[in-house]
Amino acid sequence: MNLEGLEMIVVLVIIVGFVKALEHLGLLEDNFEDKIEDELEMTTVCHRPEGLEQLEAQTNFTKRELQVLYRGFKNECPSGVVNEETFKQIYAQFFPHGDASMYAHYLFNAFDTAQNGSVKFEDFVMALSILLRGTVHEKLRWTFNLYDINKDGYINKEKMDKNKDGVVTLDEFIESCQEDDNIMRSLQLFENVM
Repeated sequence: MNLEGLEMIVVLVIIVGFVKALEHLGLLEDNFEDKIEDELEMTTVCHRPEGLEQLEAQTNFTKRELQVLYRGFKNECPSGVVNEETFKQIYAQFFPHGDASMYAHYLFNAFDTAQNGSVKFEDFVMALSILLRGTVHEKLRWTFNLYDINKDGYINKEKMDKNKDGVVTLDEFIESCQEDDNIMRSLQLFENVM
């Protein structure tokens, strides 16, 4: 994969995918309902997330933002968890003219940090916190993990392979991305999403 290919993937998939997902879930709207807490208490779920105070301490979101995110998550996933098939169906709505299932598979795996075949609200919000409000290093680490398909700590591509050993390490990936103004600008687009 050349550097231009990486830029395209970073810009198109991560930004468009997440911004569209946030819009679809109604999370980019400024008008919050006053009864969100009541709705959360009345909803019966198969999985109830950790306490909001704990998630607030672990993420870069306020309690109110977490409530809004939870409401959107529950609208799409009433059981409180998303399996890969449901994730692919939601993701496919944003790319109706092509087959995005393979990329959705890799994206799902990046969210599924426990590697148990499901994404809970906590998984979703932790990744979203990194992508929207994390440091450049955190965002690049998350992106690297997305492309480390077999989770061996390497990306098997040549362009960013600084020491020419046939694999790209996390450090090589971060260094290459930080040297590329287009990639750095694309990462900054997240800062004003929510």
